[in-house]
Amino acid sequence: MKSARVLIVCLIITSALFGCKKEREAVLYESDRRESTAAPVQEVPKDMLATQQAFTNLVKSVTPSVVNISTVGKKKLVRPFFESSPFFEDFFGERGGRPQYRRDHSLGSGFIVNKEGYIVTNDHVVRDAETIQVKLSNESVYVGKVIGSDPKTDIAVIKIDVKEPLAPVVLGDSNKLQVGQWAIAIGNPFGLDRTVTVGVVSATGRSNMGIETYEDFIQTDASINPGNSGGPLLNVYGEVIGINTAIVATGQGIGFAIPVNMAKQVVTQLISKGSVSRGWLGVSIQTVTEEMASSFGLPRAYGALVNDVVPGGPAAKAGILQGDIITGLGGKTVKDVRQLQRLVGETPIGKKVEVELYREGEKLKVFVTTTPADSAPAQTQRPSEREAGVLGLSVEEIGPEMRGRGVAGVVVSDLEPGGLAEESGIQRGDIIVSVNQKKVRNLAEYQSAMKAAATRGAVALLVKRGSASIYFALKLR
Repeated sequence: MKSARVLIVCLIITSALFGCKKEREAVLYESDRRESTAAPVQEVPKDMLATQQAFTNLVKSVTPSVVNISTVGKKKLVRPFFESSPFFEDFFGERGGRPQYRRDHSLGSGFIVNKEGYIVTNDHVVRDAETIQVKLSNESVYVGKVIGSDPKTDIAVIKIDVKEPLAPVVLGDSNKLQVGQWAIAIGNPFGLDRTVTVGVVSATGRSNMGIETYEDFIQTDASINPGNSGGPLLNVYGEVIGINTAIVATGQGIGFAIPVNMAKQVVTQLISKGSVSRGWLGVSIQTVTEEMASSFGLPRAYGALVNDVVPGGPAAKAGILQGDIITGLGGKTVKDVRQLQRLVGETPIGKKVEVELYREGEKLKVFVTTTPADSAPAQTQRPSEREAGVLGLSVEEIGPEMRGRGVAGVVVSDLEPGGLAEESGIQRGDIIVSVNQKKVRNLAEYQSAMKAAATRGAVALLVKRGSASIYFALKLR
């Protein structure tokens, strides 16, 4: 009986051990798709598999053309006030008076544009770099040399010396982009080699971001982080549609890329001559506000208002006048000042381009042949803009001395303290030379023009201030 109890206990223990072994073997389940019941989801939609395979094929094809860039530069340290004081030098010697520097390391990305080793990246990635190292997808490392850079678009071209031909990217057409299309970014964020992120084109034509002089950004929600700068933004065909450039630090899923069509002209010039030449019209311009549009009779606020024309410049030769509103260039509608600047900058030098104007209620077309921007006189820089306000000023006749110099108009003698005219930016001593595009030579003509303006509810004043001409649009109550 005792032996029977022992046998039963042994059987129970053995069963328990076998059960434990069975449970351990069942902890992990490995998939083998050759068996129909192996995967939790037995039928994956074919379009999903095709999309996944498309991304995989794209990355395999383009990754050899993407490079990682690391730079070392010398950055000047800003010393505390007490260290820059002569007393600091008296105590610690000349070291206190010498500028101090530190080594600045940075990471970025780039992509190969031809077999000879030319690489496109951002200007801010290689700016002030003393040494540039370029690592290819096969882990080979080369020394890079800056061929040329363009801070106004934040584009730079560097070159590495290679013995074997490299695999270049294929450039697409960013003008054909539509919001919602796939966007794939490849780069080196935080030093993580060839990271791939996927999103969509969130918007196109983003400007007035304050990032660059010439802005026409592609916005995407494909994750872009520090280190992605200079890397390619791709479409589903593996074509480069943009250069990843900036992010919104306070938000997620908001990144910006330079359109590849803007980059093509810049890169071509940087490779051929190391610098970029841009077209010049010979006008100074300012934003068209709602008040200005109303006073000029423009249906809506768009375009760029010409507040001065350079004598003998391309615009003057074409017949563009002070007070004209440029509403189109080369068949493209001009939305604002920045877009006009960009369109002119993209126009090849010496090219005859159509300019659409709005003048005294009529639409006109003229043809302008652009000249190099470096031919512009220094004094023709665009004056600062002023916000429009409500009229509240006093004027008087111009003195005989100024009349003797050929100056016509009325001078602003006083402003209502804290009034809206003062807030608009009009200053004492400004000379009003026209009211609603009608020249005024004296006080009587000014008063007559202002009476006529009262029926329109708004007035546009052309003011001469030194060598600058500025338009002010003021609402009349």
